[in-house]
Amino acid sequence: MATFPPYPTQPSGPTDGPVGGALRHAHWWQRPWVRYGALTSLLALSGLVILALVREQTGTEGFLVGLGLAVFPVPLLVAAFRWLDRVEPGPWRNLLFAFAWGACAAALIAIVANSFATRWIATATADPSGADTLGATVIAPIVEESAKAAAVLLIYLFRRRDFTGIVDGVVIAGVTATGFAFTENILYLGTAFGTDQLTGDSGIASVTAATFFVRIVMSPFAHPLFTVLTGIGFGISALSGERQHVRRVLLPLFGLLLAMSMHAFWNGSSTFGDYGFFAVYAAFMVPAFGLLTWLVIWTRQRELRTVRAELPAYAMAGWLAPAEPYALGSMRARRLAREYARRHLGRPAAREVAQYEAYATSLAFLRHRGRLGRAGADFVVREQELLGELWQRRAVARPALDHAARAVAPAPAPVPPVTWPPYGRQGYGYGYGPTTPYPSYSQNLSPGLGHIPGPSHNRPVHDPYPAYNPYRS
Repeated sequence: MATFPPYPTQPSGPTDGPVGGALRHAHWWQRPWVRYGALTSLLALSGLVILALVREQTGTEGFLVGLGLAVFPVPLLVAAFRWLDRVEPGPWRNLLFAFAWGACAAALIAIVANSFATRWIATATADPSGADTLGATVIAPIVEESAKAAAVLLIYLFRRRDFTGIVDGVVIAGVTATGFAFTENILYLGTAFGTDQLTGDSGIASVTAATFFVRIVMSPFAHPLFTVLTGIGFGISALSGERQHVRRVLLPLFGLLLAMSMHAFWNGSSTFGDYGFFAVYAAFMVPAFGLLTWLVIWTRQRELRTVRAELPAYAMAGWLAPAEPYALGSMRARRLAREYARRHLGRPAAREVAQYEAYATSLAFLRHRGRLGRAGADFVVREQELLGELWQRRAVARPALDHAARAVAPAPAPVPPVTWPPYGRQGYGYGYGPTTPYPSYSQNLSPGLGHIPGPSHNRPVHDPYPAYNPYRS
């Protein structure tokens, strides 16, 4: 039986001096539990403050009504972004942080900054109406998009291994904006309900119904659409090489400016006349939403193609079974593998298969970046870590993926009978179609990446598979 190859032990921390010196202990503020505790306390405090501010403005009854109505689009939006992230799913803690930041910290920053700026402009110009318009079209887009972008920036800086491309940026930005819109909808719907209480309106003609239709039915994707532009900028920056410093800085800023501009255009649509809002919605927002949806789905399919293209090198080295690269490049095969493991071994086995799929995808992306010269200095260490995670889960994952690969494999096409020509006419090869030889796996091994170590020198070498992909996602 093959055994996991030994790797050199990595140092657990920096040293004080030369090699072999005593390890220097981290300061108390550098410990993970201190950072997590401080971040959790900050978000909890922001949540309590925003709760008090919204309840003060809407009243208890209005707050409860707004909360009940604002929650409707949240599960759908989070599920949509989670679906986009299924190829290489990020940890739930990142999504929880993003949603909490948008709903608490970013919302608090926006409420305080927008109110202060609007009052200052109204006092300076003695024009409250003009101050409201300027605040909605200029101040609010700048403040709100900057506050939401802070969550994307924090994950980009401190969870770099979980932030590897455009889809990660879209998901983090979209979930952050979903949390922000959730809190903002509570405020708007609660205020509308309070207005209806004063005027006695109810039913379809009420302000609450109109606000619900505009914000929840027509445009629940508005805030995610704006902030996703910032996420795309960070995602492209994550794909850039470490030496492309200007590109890595300018692309997120450009995405943020686009988000601010689109937000300002949307907020200013009410000043374009009686039908300005509907005109901007139909001619601008819906096409932009469709274009970005197509972009992220295309990027998701491109990630699957990367998995299918990069993993055969590890299959040839013996780390993966021959059929695994194709099964891992099909979302249907992945789902069938998890269901197979759950049906035969229970939920823990299904989780092991899901983790195996995620680590294999991360390995494919890591190798793709390395082949393009965009991998970091820790490429070898990270590759060894991912291979080790796969090797530990192979006993459960391989049978499930093998079953899934056979389940989704298409039926072979019927081969027409060959008609032999008369002897001596046009040579013996007449009637045969061109044959495509199997590719050499040495083509998948980039000279800059070096040799991929196999798990054992006596492990049998499997027959290579054709270069095309027979599976569809």
